[in-house]
Parts: sequence; structure tokens; C-alpha cells
Amino acid sequence: MSANGNERRRARELGIQIGPLQTGKWNAITDVPGVRVGHTTLISGNGALEVGKGPVRTGVTVIHPHEGNVGVDPIFAGYHQLNGNGEMTGVAWIEEAGLLSTPIAITNTHSVGVVRDAMIAYEVRKRDALEVYWSLPVVAETYDGWLNDINGFHVKSEHVFSALDSASSGPVVEGCVGGGTGMNCHDFKGGIGTSSRRLSEEAGGWTVGVLVQANYGRRYLLSVDGVPVGREIPISEVPDPRTNPQGDGSIIIIVATDAPLLPNQCKRLAQRATVGLARIGGNGDNGSGDLFLAFSTGNRGMEVASTREPSPVRWFRNNTISDLFEATVDATQEAILNALCMATTTTGIEERTSHAIPLDRLQEVMQKYGRLH
Repeated sequence: MSANGNERRRARELGIQIGPLQTGKWNAITDVPGVRVGHTTLISGNGALEVGKGPVRTGVTVIHPHEGNVGVDPIFAGYHQLNGNGEMTGVAWIEEAGLLSTPIAITNTHSVGVVRDAMIAYEVRKRDALEVYWSLPVVAETYDGWLNDINGFHVKSEHVFSALDSASSGPVVEGCVGGGTGMNCHDFKGGIGTSSRRLSEEAGGWTVGVLVQANYGRRYLLSVDGVPVGREIPISEVPDPRTNPQGDGSIIIIVATDAPLLPNQCKRLAQRATVGLARIGGNGDNGSGDLFLAFSTGNRGMEVASTREPSPVRWFRNNTISDLFEATVDATQEAILNALCMATTTTGIEERTSHAIPLDRLQEVMQKYGRLH
């Protein structure tokens, strides 16, 4: 069944399948038990830019790593940087200790500071006034200043609180939502996307989930399951009004799994997101901030008890970890594709328009190369 150019559907609803592995129930990062996602989306105003007043096309997206308080029940995590023209706060401690101890937030470049402070304030509100408390929140960004009044600082503490409070399991809203509201991808409209993969029972039945904020890439490099989609739907057909698109931008990729991984193994999983990004057409260009974080919920309760006794942990044997690598690579590709498929054409400051990829044309191209299921 073909989709018209305006009706938005996820990749699998269009008949596009990346790789042989099955997805989880929701085909989302929330298929990893306990993971919750929340968005606050800010859209207001039209026309000429008036700094501080708009137009506004931005927001914040948050990920709770498990159903408890990750501040008192931290989990193993690892970080990878493909290209560093970007920001992800809190990673120095993750690199040092191998532990994630806060939710994760993603927003626009100039709102990282307020989101970071709001995440601390959110936790402080729940604690005793005399309790000794410190936090190094993980907050990442991509730049939405082509569509959004980024210097107007429209993301406020209450928007972060709302995203944290509303975060839920189940299906994840994608496209022009949360931190992805004003983003572009491969010279189409981009934003938030997610996908998951579940290993067979023989391979352990573990789940890998990926969420991306996609704001990168050149049109002609876009490739879906080996099909040169960007060349088949060129800028001459679906325009990119930017005067000098160079592929510079950024992508944040968050990988979650319930497989019991050690910190260095989480880092290895984060590195494999690079392969998924490359297969769909990401180069890690000079002006791009390509920052990836992976966490594992497979060793809960390590630091809850106040004791000097060693804490037992489980780990995934390295001679079988390639199954998780494959899951990460394929889920990363599909998460980016879902961001493209679910994003809608958006007009922002100065009537600048970012066009959504036309889904009927995407199906036609995939059919032409025999890749439509």
C-alpha cells in the first residue's frame, strides 16, 4: 500500500525493513524494559525573526534509563565521539567511572545550560534540604538555528520538568517533536527517531533500543538499505532552500540495552552506532557534532547498598557480543529513517522551509531497487 506525500508513516509501515532481526513490540528505545521517553515541543510565531519572540521551533527530549531513580541506582554506560563539534555534558565522569547517574536530555545548542540546571533542580526538589547532593547531568544538543529563534532561549526549566514528568514507556512520538522540532537531516526535515532490535532466544533474547536526534547530512549521500535515495530524490526535485548546505550539522545517538554489559562494552556498543550512521549516509563532517552514548540496565543495584563489600556484576561474553553490534547498527539506521519518515514539512524564521521526504517517492525508489517488502 503506497503512502501519499503528506501522510506520515514509519519505515516498516512503508514496507522498508533494515536487517533480518526482529524489532521489539514498539520498535522503539522503550522496548528496553524500564526506559521511558518524554518530550516538550515549543512551536509559536511565524515570519520575520525577532530575537526573544520567535518564531520558535524547538524543545527538549528526555530519556529515563530505568523505572527507578538512576541517581541512587546508577548503571553502566559508555561514550563515543565520532566528530566533536557538539556538546554532551557529563561524559567526563562517565568516561572516568563508567556510570550513568542521571536521565539524558537532548535539546538545541544554546539551551544546554538551562536544561542541565533544570535537571539538577528537578532532582533537588525531591530531596531533603540538608542532604548532600551533586549531579553531572547528561545533556546533548544539535543546532536548530536555521528554523528556530535559537538566541531567544525559549526552552525554560518548566519545559524540562514537563518532559521529565510526562516520560512514559510504550510508543515514542517521532519527527518534529521535543529537541528535534527544528532539525534537518540529509537536506530534508529531520528530528527524533527511534527503533529497536531483539535477539533470538538462542542468542539470549536481549533487546537493543536506539533513539536519535538527527540534524546532519548531505542529500546525495542518503542511502536506505543500500538504495541511493538521496540521488533518486535530488534537491532539484525536493528543494533545500539553504544557500550553502554542506552536510555540517549533528546527530545524537542514544543506545540502550538490557544485556548485562560492562562500561567498556557499553562504549563498544556506542561505537557501533557509527557504522549505522555511515550506512545511511553520515560522514562525520568537520562541522558536525556526532556524539553517542550507550547504557546497560543489566546490572542494577550495584551502588544502592552502603557497603565496602565488592558488588557482583554480570557481563556479556565478548565472543558473542557481535550479535548486539548488529542490533545496534540496524536499529541506528532505522531510527534515523524513522526520524525522516515521521518529520513533517516545517516553516520557521524568515519563512524558511524544510521539506519532509515524500513517502510515496521513497516507496517508489525502494521498489525500483527491489527493496520494498
